[in-house]
Amino acid sequence: MSELEKLLDGVSVEWKALGDVAEIIRGVRITKKDLLPNGKYPVVSGGTGYMGYLNHYNRKANTITIAQYGTAGYVKWQTEKFWANDICYSIEPNTGIILNRYLYFYLINKQQYLYDISNRTAVPYNIERNKILNIQIPIPPLEIQQKIVDILDTFTELTTELTTELTARKQQYNYYREQLFAFDENEVQHLPMGDESIGEFQRGKRFVKTDLLTEGVPTIHYGEMYTHYGTWADTTKSFVSEELVKNKNLRVAQKNDVVIVAAGETIEDIGMGTAWLGDEGVVIHDACFSYKTSLNPKFVAYFTRTKQFHDQIKKYISSGKISAINSKGLGKAIIPIPSPEEQARIVSILDKFDILTNSISEGLPKEIELRQKQYEYYRDLLLTFPKDNVEA
Repeated sequence: MSELEKLLDGVSVEWKALGDVAEIIRGVRITKKDLLPNGKYPVVSGGTGYMGYLNHYNRKANTITIAQYGTAGYVKWQTEKFWANDICYSIEPNTGIILNRYLYFYLINKQQYLYDISNRTAVPYNIERNKILNIQIPIPPLEIQQKIVDILDTFTELTTELTTELTARKQQYNYYREQLFAFDENEVQHLPMGDESIGEFQRGKRFVKTDLLTEGVPTIHYGEMYTHYGTWADTTKSFVSEELVKNKNLRVAQKNDVVIVAAGETIEDIGMGTAWLGDEGVVIHDACFSYKTSLNPKFVAYFTRTKQFHDQIKKYISSGKISAINSKGLGKAIIPIPSPEEQARIVSILDKFDILTNSISEGLPKEIELRQKQYEYYRDLLLTFPKDNVEA
């Protein structure tokens, strides 16, 4: 028997409705006009983030909140004093019966259930107070609750430390990327990306998601640029049929071209490039451009992810429900052109940072993913009590 199994072995557990062991307190309404640009305390409302900030608060730190509207049922542990808006529930347990942190871990373990019992047909989504109050909570002795909390907090702290380290590495990565592309114009030539001596843009042709297959001609849909591709790729997630390519005369990016996304919901992501390094050509969507260049393609792809590049193209992006940029706008961005050897050196440095911060199979992100799964496994194990130990 493992140490965890021993911890729970023979433990008597009483099940009570949440309403019998805790109060649900609704917040107090404030509007956007009440928010302060430099306020001290966050405002918790119906989303997963903060609505804004105020200089006063109505809830203490270490409080459990549940969103009533919007992201209805969303559970969060508030680590600092905050203002609870009127569509935010705060949970105040009777700590003589159930520990605050233990209740939080149990509710987090029931997160999907809370989403399921919310009204997902209404706009906005909402969850009724009584449905939360009726949730059944297993209540072992307080000393067992504390041991469970200590174990789960250890996992949480480890994941937090790794996430903090990853954030720091990303900031470091972004800083060095900007520095590596900061060349003196008197020492290194700078040209517009649209200058025919260094590159040429080709826009893709339209196809739809229903055209995508699991095999066939390698294809990049513009939406995948935001969710799947990094600075380079040599294989694709999706494919289309050869028949579609011929019938629609779809356009293809060749090896060492850079695929650049040109439309999306957020201005910040438009212009991101992926160097295509596959031996076979790749079909591109009409919300993308391929950029055939004499420069190192990964050097160009990294450049398209710099603040230097995005600051230049922002004024050429048309805003709307879907924001977009054309080849002329992209072509106006000035890119530094160091020697091929210097381009390769920069790519080598940034590749190391890229692996550490972004790879799903190497570095910190994989470690965080594994630790998160481990935490969720033990959380479920520790908060699932054998029915034969339940007191009537």
